[in-house]
Amino acid sequence: MGQINLKQLAAFVQVADLGSFRRAAERLNTTQPNISARIAGLEDRIGQRLMDRDAGSVRLTPTGRQLLFKARAVLDAMEDFIDSADAPGLFQGVIRLGVTEMIVHSWLGALLSKLRARFPELLVDLTVDLSTNLSDALFEHALDLTLQSGPFSRPSSGMLDLGAYPMVWVAAPALAMGGRVLSLDELAAQPILTHARQTLPFQQLQTHVARARRARLVPSSNFSACLRMTHEGLGVACLPLAMVREELEAGRLERLRYLWVPDDLRFAARFHRDRAPLPVREAARIAQEVSASHSERFEVT
Repeated sequence: MGQINLKQLAAFVQVADLGSFRRAAERLNTTQPNISARIAGLEDRIGQRLMDRDAGSVRLTPTGRQLLFKARAVLDAMEDFIDSADAPGLFQGVIRLGVTEMIVHSWLGALLSKLRARFPELLVDLTVDLSTNLSDALFEHALDLTLQSGPFSRPSSGMLDLGAYPMVWVAAPALAMGGRVLSLDELAAQPILTHARQTLPFQQLQTHVARARRARLVPSSNFSACLRMTHEGLGVACLPLAMVREELEAGRLERLRYLWVPDDLRFAARFHRDRAPLPVREAARIAQEVSASHSERFEVT
């Protein structure tokens, strides 16, 4: 009888976690027939069925449920062994990372550089989307780790605080309005470029400008497009300072003196603690470290 190997155990754990041979194959960067062969080989070696497939669904047998915890413990022990041996090149595979656009425009590059230094053979599959969509993907197990803004309708078992990011009002120099403190009606005389409709900043802004004589909100799910329209003088914008700091320092945008802004954006690294392999947990920790090192640059002065 052949020996049980780690690839078989990894296939078993991933199929059990994801409920799909296809998704397990994607997660392990292999093919569905390979996953099926690994599960069949494992079942053959222990002489018992671990899971049943029926109409596209996967259900663990009583034996499968009993052995899943043991299989996960073996894989965790191997990760600890590799980490203790200081052999980061042995960590291979893919981290499916989801981030919001604000992270892209601030410290994503620094995070990816540190992550590559920590795990040189690990690949990052990057998704950039709205926070609500990232949450859905996390709980559908389509993403391993999300760096996103709250509030969160569903708690995750793993979550590290990434700090708060203040919002500021900005405009092209031609619309900067003389540097004086603006009234709501003066601000709302221009189109207001802001976040997507389903976000908290948009909802707070919509409530705030409701008492203006005239207010034209222009929501966008794409910060780059919003920033481009602001550069071209198509309106004033309320954006995270982390996104526009360089634009302000270079004089391409100017800060507006309006005394109200939406609440700071609070970010977190979220993952499933009970299922996350060591590289995912480490990626969350590194994200917290990088965010903290950058946060002082993004304080409103």
